Amino acid sequence: MSRRALRISVTAGLLIVGVVVGLIFQNVWLGILLAAIVWLGWFLGYESRRGNNAGVNDEDHGVEL
Repeated sequence: MSRRALRISVTAGLLIVGVVVGLIFQNVWLGILLAAIVWLGWFLGYESRRGNNAGVNDEDHGVEL
């Protein structure tokens, strides 16, 4: 699976899960907001790992995810 397909799949999956969670809480916007927050964390971690920057703590550039 290509990186682009993986990103699109995860994004769509999290959006669907967010809508379902929102329906459970009877507030779809809350579910979408929670899904966006989870997606942002996943995306930062995924791109950091892809760029070999995971766990890097360089004093000149600050702490990176």
